[in-house]
Amino acid sequence: MSSIDLDSAAAVLFAIAATGLLGSPGPAIAALLAVGRTFGLKDGMRFYLGLQLGLGTAAAISAAGLISLFVAFPAVQTVMVIIATAYLLYLAWKIGSAPVSPKAQQKPQPPRGGFLMAGVVLGMTNPKAYVAFASLMGSYTLVTNSVTADGVWKWGIVVTVMIVVDILWLLAGVLLGRANLPPFAERVLNMSLALMILLAALLAFL
Repeated sequence: MSSIDLDSAAAVLFAIAATGLLGSPGPAIAALLAVGRTFGLKDGMRFYLGLQLGLGTAAAISAAGLISLFVAFPAVQTVMVIIATAYLLYLAWKIGSAPVSPKAQQKPQPPRGGFLMAGVVLGMTNPKAYVAFASLMGSYTLVTNSVTADGVWKWGIVVTVMIVVDILWLLAGVLLGRANLPPFAERVLNMSLALMILLAALLAFL
């Protein structure tokens, strides 16, 4: 059985590139920040876990070279864009209209289907994620003597990076939610998060 020739230097560069690309604000990160801020850690973790499942699946599809299927069937990509954008618009409305109260920390109703499913849907229907994964994985070769091992290593690094950076963004949102702000500041923050989600959707899907 032949050994795997892993290029350690390329793996480090790949991890750095993945951190920069996947850790920068986008639809998923904007949603994580807003969910953590509005719904708290418990519900935010459900959304986070669902998002990791969805994005991990998208990364696996990209690592396997199946991204060409989306190019071959434009209708599939269009449906994904509609679903992801519709969810982000819905989330922006929920966050922006969330009640504020100095005495009771009220929360808007959770998304239909639950936070876990909402995260999975957003992760799997984000067409920009597929493009990012395909671009990232096509730019580096980590294992020179095995295409399968090369894909597995890339997938593992990408998933590890997403797990770390996404939990940090979620925790940042939770910390914002625990800040003792007056009602006016709460409303401004909610509207700001809603606007960030709208901008992320506009820039990512149009």
